Amino acid sequence: MKQLLQHMKTGQAEVVEVPAPTPGEKMALIRTANSLVSAGTERMLVSFAKQGLLGKARSRPDLVREVLNKARREGLFTTVEAALNKLDQPVALGYSSSGTVIKTGPELTGFQVGDRVACAGGGYAVHAEYAVIPQNLMVPLPEGVDFEQAAFATIGAIALQGFRTSEVGVGARVGVIGLGLLGMLTTGIARAAGCQVLGIDLDPARVDLALQMGANKTVLREYALEAAQSFTQGDGLDAILICADTSNSDPLALAGEIARDRAKVVVVGAVGMEVPRKPYYEKELELVVSRSYGPGRYNPAYEEKAYDYPIGYVRWTENRNIAAFLMLLAEGKLDISPLISHRVPIEEGARAYEIITGDQPYLGVLLTYDEHELPKERRIPNTAAPFVRVKPGEILALGVLGAGNYALSTFLPAVKKVGGIAPVGIVSASGVSAHHGARRFGFGYAASEAESLLEDPAINLVAILTRHHLHSQQIQSSFQAGKHVYCEKPLAINLEQLQQVEELLQGEDQPLLTLGFNRRFAPLARHLKAFVDQRHEPLYMHYRVNANLLPKGHWLLDPEVGGGRIIGEGCHFIDFLTFLVGEKPVEVMTRGLPDGGQYSEDNVVMTFRFPDQSLGLVSYLANGDKSYPKEYLEVFFGGRVAALHDWRLLETVAKGRRKVRRHWLRQDKGHKNAWSAFLAAVQGQGDPPIPYEQLLGVTRASFAALESLRSGEPVRINPQ
Repeated sequence: MKQLLQHMKTGQAEVVEVPAPTPGEKMALIRTANSLVSAGTERMLVSFAKQGLLGKARSRPDLVREVLNKARREGLFTTVEAALNKLDQPVALGYSSSGTVIKTGPELTGFQVGDRVACAGGGYAVHAEYAVIPQNLMVPLPEGVDFEQAAFATIGAIALQGFRTSEVGVGARVGVIGLGLLGMLTTGIARAAGCQVLGIDLDPARVDLALQMGANKTVLREYALEAAQSFTQGDGLDAILICADTSNSDPLALAGEIARDRAKVVVVGAVGMEVPRKPYYEKELELVVSRSYGPGRYNPAYEEKAYDYPIGYVRWTENRNIAAFLMLLAEGKLDISPLISHRVPIEEGARAYEIITGDQPYLGVLLTYDEHELPKERRIPNTAAPFVRVKPGEILALGVLGAGNYALSTFLPAVKKVGGIAPVGIVSASGVSAHHGARRFGFGYAASEAESLLEDPAINLVAILTRHHLHSQQIQSSFQAGKHVYCEKPLAINLEQLQQVEELLQGEDQPLLTLGFNRRFAPLARHLKAFVDQRHEPLYMHYRVNANLLPKGHWLLDPEVGGGRIIGEGCHFIDFLTFLVGEKPVEVMTRGLPDGGQYSEDNVVMTFRFPDQSLGLVSYLANGDKSYPKEYLEVFFGGRVAALHDWRLLETVAKGRRKVRRHWLRQDKGHKNAWSAFLAAVQGQGDPPIPYEQLLGVTRASFAALESLRSGEPVRINPQ
C-alpha cells in the first residue's frame, strides 16, 4: 500500500510502498477514503525536519541537553549513533481520516465490515491507503455525511472540546482569535450552539471567509479592541477561544484586553504562554488550556484497549465529541465545504507538505485515495537489497519479528557488524518500521504479519523483538516451523507462558533458543567473570540500577503486555548476578518504597540467595535523576573488590593492587558478542549460549521477586 512518510533527518517527504498493517485486538483495518493534513501539528514537524542539525538543535534545546547528558554517561560514539538512528527513522504523520471497515480484529465490538467511519489518532489515522484504528478512535458516519466531510472530524472534535471548555451557552458573546482551519471550525460550532461570534485574524481573506462559517462580525487584529467594544456594548466578551498558531504571546495579551470581567480564556491552538498579569488580575480572568479532542486522549487504556468512561461521569469523551461533530454535519448546522482549499492524490502526497510549508494560501488540504482491493501479497520486496539465492538449510537466513526502536537502533546494527547471515524478511504490525528496517539493513522483504516469516522455508533463524506478551507464543510458533530463536528478554511474563516454553525445551531435536541477556557477553563482563572465578567463598554483589520514571501509560508497566518493570527489565540484572555465580538463585526477598500513586512497583531492593550462599542485591530505582549513570555493580569476596561503572569502566582490586579497564568513547553491553555466540551455537560450535536452566531459573526468579514484594515475605524459587 502507499503511505506518506516524513524523514526527520533529511526533511524529505516521500510516498512509499509498505505492507498493509494488521489489526490487533479491538481494532479494525480501514480502507482510507480521505485524510486531512494538519496545518498546525504536521506543519510544525515538517518545518522541524527540514532544518539542518544546527537548526534542529536551536529549536529544541531540551533535546540537546539530553544528548549531552547521554554523552557524559554512555560515551560519545554511543550517543552519536543513538541520535542519528533516531533521526533516521521515518515518521508517519496524520491523525484525522475517513474510510471503510474491511477487516475486524478479535474482540472488536460495534463495527462490522462495510461500515463507513471517521477515524482519529496520531499513529493510527495516518496518511496511508490502509490504517488500523482502535475501537474508541472511530465513529460510524451518519447518513448524509460523506468521506470528505468526515475527514475533518478529529480536528472538529478538537474545536468542539475547546468550545465545551469555555462553558458558554446560547446567547453568549464569544471571540475566536486565529481563523485558520481550527478557528473556522470553532466559529461554526459556536454559531451552531447559539452564540454570537467575533472572529479575529491577521489575514483579510480568512477574515472574509469566517463570515461564511457563521461569524457575526470579523476584523483584522489591528481593529480587534475597538470591534470587541462595539460588539459587546462595552462589556467585553464572555469567552475567548485562542485558535492561533504562533510562538509569540500576542493572542494571550489580546484576549485579556477584549474579555469581560471574570471571563474565560481558552487556549486551543499552539501559542506563546507569557500571560500579562495586569488585565488577567484586574478582571480575574480564568485561563484554561484545552487538551486535544476530549477525555480519553493520551490514555492508553481508553485509546488502545477500548475501556470507555461511563457516560454518567464523563459525558463528552473524545469519541463522543467526534460523534457530536459528525451530527452537526449531518443536520446541516455546520458546512465545511468552504474550508477545502486543496485536494491532493496520495500518489502526490509530498506536494501536500509543500503546500502547508510554502507561501501559497491554503486551509483544508485533503489527501484523496482511489478505492481498490487489499493486496493479497503480504510481502513488500526490497528492490534495493542485494540478490541472494537462499535455499533451505544452505546458509543462515534471518527473519525478524518486531522493528521498533530497540531493533533499529541496537540489535540490527549489531547483527550487521557481525555479518555471516542473509537478512531475508522483517515484520512489524504497522508495516512502516519494517519497510524502513528492510531498506536500511538490506532485508529482502518487509511484511506486517508474523506468518510471512514463519511460513518462509528459506528462513532458519528468527529474532523476536516484539512486545513482551508475544514472546512465548512466537517462540512456540518458530519452533513448530523448525527455526532457531533469538528472543529479546523476557522469556515469558507469567507462569503459564513459562511452563509452555519449558515443555517445549524438553523435546528432542528441537531448534536452539537463547535470550537477549546481552550483558553477560560484554567484554568487561568477561573480565569480571574471570576475576570472580578465582574465589573460594560466596560472593556479595550489589547491582544498582537508576532506571528512571516511565509515564503511567507506558506499555512496559501494563502487566498484560509488558509484565511490569521487575519482570520486563529487572530480569536483565538477575541474569547478570546468575552469570557471575554460575547458578540460578534459590530464594528472594523484595522490599520496596511506597508507590504513592506515582511509581509502579519500580523502587525496590531484591535480595537473592544462591545455592553456594552467595548474596546478590538488585536495587532497581525509578526515583532518581536521568542524567546520572544508569548501572553500577560492586562485588566483594575473599579480600577482593570489583566495581563495574555503567559498562564503561571495570575496576578490580586485589592484594592492594588496582587494575582498571576502560571504554573511552562508547558503552559495550555485549549485544554484538551475544549474537555471535548464538550464531556459533547454531552452527554446532558449542552449547547454547545461556544454559536453559538459567534462562528458566532467572525468569522464575523475576516472578518470585514480584511475589515477595507484594506479600512482604521471602519466596523460594521452585525449579519445578
